Amino acid sequence: MYYWDTLSSAAQVQANDLITLAVGLPLLGVAAWLAFRGSLRGQLLLAGTLAFFLYTYLSMCMLAAYNGLFLVYVALFWLSLWAFALSLMAVNVAELPQHFAARFPRGWVARLLFLVGGFLLMAWLGRVVPELLNPQTPAALENATSRVIQAMDLALVTPLAVVGGVLLLRRQPWGYRLAAVAVLKGLTMALAVSTMAINMALAGVPESLGLLVPFLVLTVLNLVGHPGMVLARRNCHCPDGLGAFERRSLRRCQMTH
Repeated sequence: MYYWDTLSSAAQVQANDLITLAVGLPLLGVAAWLAFRGSLRGQLLLAGTLAFFLYTYLSMCMLAAYNGLFLVYVALFWLSLWAFALSLMAVNVAELPQHFAARFPRGWVARLLFLVGGFLLMAWLGRVVPELLNPQTPAALENATSRVIQAMDLALVTPLAVVGGVLLLRRQPWGYRLAAVAVLKGLTMALAVSTMAINMALAGVPESLGLLVPFLVLTVLNLVGHPGMVLARRNCHCPDGLGAFERRSLRRCQMTH
């Protein structure tokens, strides 16, 4: 399938396919099931999972060498784009802060988002700026004619993380919404890149292990900091208006306190 891709590009895409099958699809199934049952946790998880699919298949449309699945990539990108937009509209954002207890660690989650945004900003500018100062075409463009992933991360992921962190610190409703998306996107991105680095090393691609350590650290931090997980494990402040799933969780929570 990836015959026309370079060795490095094929190793990355294969690793991303593995994460999509092993992590993305199960997350999507669980999130959709919870969201359709009226669960706020499910709705938060669903938007973040759809952001993963949106990013993945946008990159596949533009980066993978043309193959027989091109229209499948386009269809998955289209479906995830509009499903993501609808998922954002499915939650009453103005009331969202009411569903988080006072002890919700806004500062920790915001700092995590700043770390993700700052890391991507420095890592990609550190690669792009020297290339722009050199008039020669970079040798590491692989299949592409430009820095597509860097453009996507700098234009989409970094602003999402920074704006979400700022709004969350200010206790703005959209801060909670964007933070849930950004942290899950950071988790899946870091997990995917870590897997890519391992697969590239197995394929004999040089300098691949340099990606592994920072993205493994980001994976662990995002796993700990995901707002949906914090809400499910620590917060029992669930006012009226939640679905049946949350009401049962609240009753169990109250019985244990």
